[in-house]
Amino acid sequence: MVNCDFFLSLCLSAQAQLLSKLPIPEGQVITINPSLPVEEAAEDYAKKLREAFQGDSIPVFDLLILGIGPDGHTCSLFPDHPLLQEKEKIVAPISDSPKPPPQRVTFTLPVLNAARTVIFVATGEGKAAVLKRILEGREENPLPAALVQPHTGTLCWFLDEAAARLLTLPFEKHSTL
Repeated sequence: MVNCDFFLSLCLSAQAQLLSKLPIPEGQVITINPSLPVEEAAEDYAKKLREAFQGDSIPVFDLLILGIGPDGHTCSLFPDHPLLQEKEKIVAPISDSPKPPPQRVTFTLPVLNAARTVIFVATGEGKAAVLKRILEGREENPLPAALVQPHTGTLCWFLDEAAARLLTLPFEKHSTL
């Protein structure tokens, strides 16, 4: 069984706070089945996505909003993990996550890089060092978030001042609301 209490509560919160206020038919919200074993949950989710994105071998999302961990992971794609090499699957199970929960379901890099727009949101001082590595470093073995480079889409980063504090490259600064 997939241990996704945090992710399920996050999805339920998003559904309650955002999706419930938008005129989106319930049938258009595609979710992971947390009652299935992790491998089956990934297969089931991939099947649902293929049905929703008929004709596309890789789903092309209009917008993906991603976060980043202090180790440079995004989704459940962790540094030095074999899933970073996955080219065939659009959704993959992970049973050996280096952070809890150990069993997860994740999009793969081909899906992330097929999106029309990818937005990373990172806040807090704890992300400053990893953001400097990703945005200004040219590492031989890039961190997972640095591997997100949409093929024909746009990549944007939204950072607060604490997260951006170590960056030396020019960036747009907007006032807070």
